[in-house]
Amino acid sequence: MQLNEKISQVLGNEIKFAVREPLGLRVWQFVSAIIFSGVAIMALTFPDQLYDAVFEEESINSKTPIRLYGGALLSLSLIMWNALYTSEKVVIRWTLLTEACYFGVQFLVTTITLVESGRISTGAMLLLASRIFFILITVYYYYQVGRRPKKV
Repeated sequence: MQLNEKISQVLGNEIKFAVREPLGLRVWQFVSAIIFSGVAIMALTFPDQLYDAVFEEESINSKTPIRLYGGALLSLSLIMWNALYTSEKVVIRWTLLTEACYFGVQFLVTTITLVESGRISTGAMLLLASRIFFILITVYYYYQVGRRPKKV
């Protein structure tokens, strides 16, 4: 047993996860971190263009809410980047749960906004479809990471 594993065991952390990860988990974590970072930077630097891409409206009253959204996303992206370097099952599961909740809330907020405005844009429909897809992938990995490994 390695020193790190012994220390983790003494601290009560799960140590056997590094042996058995779901196929593609690290790739998904990397893609998620890039998506969160990219959208955050776009929201912080080009709030008008981000809003226009989703809702196909050029006029927004204030850039502040979109920039705050970008700041929140940037914070989440830091969590995603750090989760990429851990082998702790609990940390990975919490990160995936956070990601699934984010995508779910974004799906609901975008849907409600579209219903209230009465406009359905191509950008918004693509966003909604991608969010459903991302939710499915994230929930899949969340449950795969939580499964007990089969005894061999």
